[in-house]
Amino acid sequence: MVRSIKNPKKAKRKNKGSKKGDGSSSSAIPSMPAKVWQPGVDKLEEGEELQCDPSAYNSLHAFHIGWPCLSFDIVRDTLGLVRTEFPHTVYFVAGTQAEKAAWNSLGIFKVSNISGKKREPVPAKPADEDSNMDSEDSDSDEDNDDEEAGGSGAPVLQLRKVAHEGCVNRIRAMTQNPHICASWADTGHVQVWDFSSHLNALAESEADVSQGASSVFNQAPLVKFGHKDEGFALDWSPLVPGRLLSGDCKNYIHLWEPTSGSTWNVDTTPYIGHTSSVEDLQWSPTEPDVFASCSVDGNIAIWDIRLGKSPATSFKAHDADVNVISWNRLASCMLASGSDDGTFSIRDLRLLKVCLVGTSASV
Repeated sequence: MVRSIKNPKKAKRKNKGSKKGDGSSSSAIPSMPAKVWQPGVDKLEEGEELQCDPSAYNSLHAFHIGWPCLSFDIVRDTLGLVRTEFPHTVYFVAGTQAEKAAWNSLGIFKVSNISGKKREPVPAKPADEDSNMDSEDSDSDEDNDDEEAGGSGAPVLQLRKVAHEGCVNRIRAMTQNPHICASWADTGHVQVWDFSSHLNALAESEADVSQGASSVFNQAPLVKFGHKDEGFALDWSPLVPGRLLSGDCKNYIHLWEPTSGSTWNVDTTPYIGHTSSVEDLQWSPTEPDVFASCSVDGNIAIWDIRLGKSPATSFKAHDADVNVISWNRLASCMLASGSDDGTFSIRDLRLLKVCLVGTSASV
């Protein structure tokens, strides 16, 4: 990220030497040169705003889809796990935060013909000064490479919308059956949806977003469960297909167990171990009955659903709200967390001396 003055007039007002009504133009204010942003080191001055540097990305495209979205998730497809050649295609889902509850929708997206450049992980340094002198020509060559790597034409966005009651706080697609998605609404309801017909339609179509993008499908969810309050925490199990967790702002966590491909049994007795809102949930990548939770109370809890409704252990992780956690899927002993104060931590769960049922090692 780089920093720049987004609103020069606001920055000018902060200057004590400026006078009202002097007729001077804001263009007289020299613009601040771009500078790399260092989290925890640099501070934003009044009128400054962080902006991305497009040159830092192999591929960067933007689309305007209407209402803002607070949550999205990538939908796994059958196009291959390792993709190194452009153009790319991606499927994902997102939920809106519309002005009125009735205006909200879930979006099923397909973006195809994504252009970009395949780069080396570590760029090679110029061998001599001649390489530096030719940098301008090299940049133009790289631009041409970008066009060739992306194929012809611009990326194509395709979208199908499903009506959703209330704003969407979070949406998650199941890993094993990616056409099944769960959504958290600010109405206090968690719903599970089957988007197979929409994904199939997108896979078979090459139409642009402008064709039929305004249509909203009225579709009933497979199941709908009401919490005591709205929430944000939601996670599908990576090991048990259909097993789902949902946590709300009342500190309640509910377990969803699949009874078939389209029905779930939601345990109405919640897991309680936090004193404030449950902000995020993460299933263990290696233990099918173990999950982690984080909360506004600053704590992280580790749970084993075989041990009852209380956490196996809980510890203070931050001095402020813990908003997000992420369990390392390659090193399952490591858990990362992020806090409202801008700090993050990485913990080795092997240091927690808590033995779980059926395991010989502590987590």
